[in-house]
Amino acid sequence: MSNTVSINTIQDGQQVEGVFLLKELARAETRAGKPFLTLKIMDKTGELTGRIWDDADRWEQECAPGQAVTIAGRAQSYKGNLQLIINEVHRVDEGEVDLAQFIPATSGDIEQMAAELESFARGVDDTAIRKLLLRFLHDADFLEKFKRAPAAKSMHHAYLGGLLEHTLHVARLADKVAALYPSINRSLLMAGAILHDVGKVEELSVTASLFDYSDQGRLMGHMVIGVEMVQEKISRIKEFPADIAMKIKHLILSHHGRYEFGSPTLPMLHEAFVLNFLDDLDAKINYVERLSAQVPEDRYQWSEYQRNLERFLFLSGHSAQGREEEAGPTKKKKTAAEPDIRQPSLFDNI
Repeated sequence: MSNTVSINTIQDGQQVEGVFLLKELARAETRAGKPFLTLKIMDKTGELTGRIWDDADRWEQECAPGQAVTIAGRAQSYKGNLQLIINEVHRVDEGEVDLAQFIPATSGDIEQMAAELESFARGVDDTAIRKLLLRFLHDADFLEKFKRAPAAKSMHHAYLGGLLEHTLHVARLADKVAALYPSINRSLLMAGAILHDVGKVEELSVTASLFDYSDQGRLMGHMVIGVEMVQEKISRIKEFPADIAMKIKHLILSHHGRYEFGSPTLPMLHEAFVLNFLDDLDAKINYVERLSAQVPEDRYQWSEYQRNLERFLFLSGHSAQGREEEAGPTKKKKTAAEPDIRQPSLFDNI
């Protein structure tokens, strides 16, 4: 079963019939006590919120998050944002659809991005740090997970290949900033850029339909997992300097910048401050660009209230691939996303 309509092509007033992945389901009641359903549906091109106002009990039986559903309804603009008023929803048997077709993925060339990241690692002057970085990038099992993993469950770079894309962007930024400020230890900063999120390959699980947290991810978090992974690699490198190991671990543990954003410690090294800003910069830009990709080109439009940023955004429409074509050889696919808060954090899993 294949789809005939993509979320990014749906317009106000359009009658919609198609197959989508049901990402989220919530039940609530109107002020009059009438139950209704709120659905989050998705495909490779984006996400869309839909609401079922009538027969909520009946249609709820057809709704199972993580499974494909056929939906019939009408698109409606509400306060400047598109939503779907759903009349019917029916569960699709698993054997009738390939759920992978609904999962968004980076539009960049995975192998090209991985090669560019390795070139940054090879360009590190410090011999010990270079060995450590290449131990990761030459580990076939790790690299396979790293190239497929998203950078978050539903925030920035929340698509297949998103972790590699985000890491490469932070490495590019680190390379530029280190060139501007000679006081920065480039080797150390590049180590932080490449390794800061390695724990996400274990924190996040990628199923046939959705991204979610593993048990280890929920219990430990990607920063602690990442430090353990780094220590395991370091233990296999003869006479790895203890002070460098300590500093790299500090960069990983502090890269969210503040305790309330999930960091076990605050940035206390020159390079740790820089890494926090660069990581945050790339995450915010990706988040805003994916929202902007939903706005018609050559116009501005107010977003819905963004809880994680505590503000509305006045977004300009643009081509979803324009910026990345200018920035480098890889491309990014933007998709709609909303915060998924599991702990106090500005950006869950930045």
